[in-house]
Amino acid sequence: MTDTTARLRNLRTWNVGVGVVHLVQGIAILALSTSFSIAVVATVQTGPPGAPGSLSVSRTFFDFGFAIAIALFLFLAAADHLLMAAPRIKGWYEQNLLRGINIARWVEYSISASIMILLIALLNGINNLYALMAIFGVNASMILFGLVMEKVNMDRDEVTWWPFTFGCIAGIVPWIAIVFALVTAATDNTMIDGVPANPDGVPPFVYGIVISLFALFNCFALNQWLQYRKRGRFADYLYGEKVYLVLSLVAKSALAWQIFAGTLAA
Repeated sequence: MTDTTARLRNLRTWNVGVGVVHLVQGIAILALSTSFSIAVVATVQTGPPGAPGSLSVSRTFFDFGFAIAIALFLFLAAADHLLMAAPRIKGWYEQNLLRGINIARWVEYSISASIMILLIALLNGINNLYALMAIFGVNASMILFGLVMEKVNMDRDEVTWWPFTFGCIAGIVPWIAIVFALVTAATDNTMIDGVPANPDGVPPFVYGIVISLFALFNCFALNQWLQYRKRGRFADYLYGEKVYLVLSLVAKSALAWQIFAGTLAA
């Protein structure tokens, strides 16, 4: 058995293990959680643009169920990892790895990580339908720039950094909105009938989620940067793939259980 064959077999074991852990966590979240949700709203235009009274009707479109959303991104991750270990797909996955690309990873991240960013935004008071749609789209675009980065740099001696740069620009936008909302809530002095509207301030677990997930999201970008800079062990694409597996598990688990502890625990 060659060294590459052994390492690919090890990655298959990792995919199975990480996939099972995601699957079990998703089931546990559904089984243990309350029905906590946040209403998604938007202002609806009721007359000609700019006319007095226009854009004055606020409509609730649906309630965003947190347990279902968390289970969804965990199940998506489980499906991705377990499929990459499946007999008929494993060969395609491994061939792509040896060429320096993992298409499935970026497709899964574009959906699962975008659901994650929606949950973080909702916890910080961003519940406008149009804003959430934009945040989801921008975050998905950031992830797909990662796929473009791998695609355009296949079989190249000189790295093209434009996709990575554009991805970083797109990726910071949702976090600017989230931090702005967090700071606004933390410093708000609104009074209702002489009583502070939010006497307890922002819950500590929300700060923990924003700080920890921002750091973890940036670790994905750092991993890719190290891969293409060929720094140390990251010069080996298979090593970077294993780091992605660990980061996926840590980031999704951290968000799932921080939210569970703060809002979903019975």
